[in-house]
Amino acid sequence: MDKKQRHLGRELALQWLFQIDMARLKPDEVMATVPDEMEEWFEQTITTQEEALEFARKLVNGVIQERRHIDEVITRFAKGWSIDRMAGVERNVLRLAIYEIHEVPDIPISVTANEAVEVTKRYGAEESAKFVNGILGSFIRSMEIPEGKEKEGE
Repeated sequence: MDKKQRHLGRELALQWLFQIDMARLKPDEVMATVPDEMEEWFEQTITTQEEALEFARKLVNGVIQERRHIDEVITRFAKGWSIDRMAGVERNVLRLAIYEIHEVPDIPISVTANEAVEVTKRYGAEESAKFVNGILGSFIRSMEIPEGKEKEGE
């Protein structure tokens, strides 16, 4: 899967997680739909649609399954911030990035962190990217690198 497909998959996963989180919708119902702006992109690149959708589903399902643990990690590194106080975009970008760092070994950590910041810039408030970058930076510096995972690359 190329970088553009993964990027689109991350954006779609964020949108789905945001809906699940904020509107308390069922994951299967949310993942059965694709936002209009993503449908337009898919129409232009129809051959890559399924891979991006599959990646987005993998991320969302993983975050949902591991959410309690992921939220504990976020809380540990978000000094002075509870999960509930965070904006929905920030909270869900962090969930996605932490899941991806731990569970998707073929994507270098630096790529995941950079993508998290870029997606936050697109969907979050003006200062959100700095917030996400700070928490992810602290988390990455403290962690043991999972087997087969690279810190740099892609």
